[in-house]
Amino acid sequence: MKILVAVKRVVDYAVKIRVKPDKTGVDTQNVKMSMNPFCEIALEESLRIKEAGLAKEVVAVSIGPSQCVDTLRTGLAMGADRGIHVQSDSSFLPLTIAKILKSVADVENPGLVFLGKQAIDDDCNQTGQMVAALLGWPQATFASKVVLDKDKKFATVDREVDGGLETLCVDLPAVITTDLRLNQPRYATLPNIMKAKSKPIKKMTLEDLKVEVKSDIEIVEVTEPPKRKSGVIVSSVDELIDKLKNEAHVI
Repeated sequence: MKILVAVKRVVDYAVKIRVKPDKTGVDTQNVKMSMNPFCEIALEESLRIKEAGLAKEVVAVSIGPSQCVDTLRTGLAMGADRGIHVQSDSSFLPLTIAKILKSVADVENPGLVFLGKQAIDDDCNQTGQMVAALLGWPQATFASKVVLDKDKKFATVDREVDGGLETLCVDLPAVITTDLRLNQPRYATLPNIMKAKSKPIKKMTLEDLKVEVKSDIEIVEVTEPPKRKSGVIVSSVDELIDKLKNEAHVI
């Protein structure tokens, strides 16, 4: 079985985000970029499934500019067998990304598609569900545990919901999106980083995949959250109650 894993290049989680002066988006110039943490978890789970003998190949795919190759190299250093880079200098919304991933899946014919549940840059949490719908495959989202039965061709997935845990059984092929508590991604070792340089990365274009780029959504404005006001020290309980009642209006 082949596993296809989508990995996204995002602003590093430790970087303080800056909004562009024209408020059209987030400034990414001269900013450290890295693999989306949820995508790292998806890749780690794919590698563990392969190491358990339940998959023969793990293929990482990334969509975006030429710098996405660095993200793919990170995935290859973690243990992926090869990469696919869909070249585009445009930024796409989830539906277009899902259409591209669907076309890649049609070409690669995987038995399982893994994605992070969301990206930390847009927090959309939509792509995995859309990929499953376009492929017509079952989906299990917010996975905190994945158990494969290769012989019977199904996966048992524990997913986190508001009330606790929900267990799903989905037939393969399927789409699974990963949550934080699924695993702890490994660090790439120096030998594997060196080996990753010789692993193949196939370049593809939207024309190769015959994907029509069309968006029905326009981002009107991006703004920073309001700055938090400094706190005050009160001298008595009565003063605290007065402020909570008359200023904060919470009681």
